Amino acid sequence: MAAVRLDGMLREFVPQLKVTTQASSVEGMLDELETKYPRLRLRLRDETGTVRRFVRIFVNGEEISHLGGLATPVAGEDEIDILHSIQGG
Repeated sequence: MAAVRLDGMLREFVPQLKVTTQASSVEGMLDELETKYPRLRLRLRDETGTVRRFVRIFVNGEEISHLGGLATPVAGEDEIDILHSIQGG
């Protein structure tokens, strides 16, 4: 199972910041997380299913926008990081 690490900004929606997934793609992993933790729904993706612009998802250290997007495959020993970009003014 692939390891998923979530940033601290999601602590109120997911009780632990490291979980595992059996999904075979990033989209499947997000579906799995949103099913298991319903309060997470619409925090990572918008109502169309697109990853929100302030959310960055990495598979083995590479951002999915440089890979296959939501279709990026996920396998056994992969490490997935879900991070929020921080903006200031």
